Amino acid sequence: MSTAPTAARREELHRRGLWLEWFTVAWNVVEAVVAIGVGLAVGSVALVGFGVDSGIEVISAVALLWRLYRAGPNASAEEQGDAERKALYLVAATFFLLAAYILYEAVGALLSGDGPETSRVALVLSVLSILIMPTLAYFKGRTGRAMGSRALVADSVETWVCAYLSVALLAAVGLNAAFGWW
Repeated sequence: MSTAPTAARREELHRRGLWLEWFTVAWNVVEAVVAIGVGLAVGSVALVGFGVDSGIEVISAVALLWRLYRAGPNASAEEQGDAERKALYLVAATFFLLAAYILYEAVGALLSGDGPETSRVALVLSVLSILIMPTLAYFKGRTGRAMGSRALVADSVETWVCAYLSVALLAAVGLNAAFGWW
């Protein structure tokens, strides 16, 4: 008995993957613009960093959109494999970019003694992200596994990282606002 999805199921999964990635791009562009704009206005390194993370998430989502458009649901196994491999490399590169940026910001903030600035926008943005990103990550992972797409599964992991960074932003801004702990 074959476990490969039917043509109709492949098309449904493909449409879902596209929708999830377009939503990822739209949400993260809004998140990046708001976070970086407000972060620069109030002098919040944490908020600017959160916005940069959103930009990195957009790069990963665009790589997946490229993969999904390059090799659709009826593409040959060779086309699927080639597009999958290239997208997986791009997603992996964004993980390294994200890790380098987090390290740079964290060390810089610790050395300078700059704590996160209190901002209602940061609190609201992080709460919205905490609600949206885990749901998005779950459905990306589920869809990626059903499609057999390691790149989409890897992108779901990056979305989970974004969710964890949202928790970190909320904790940092909240603890600084409540107790002055940076």
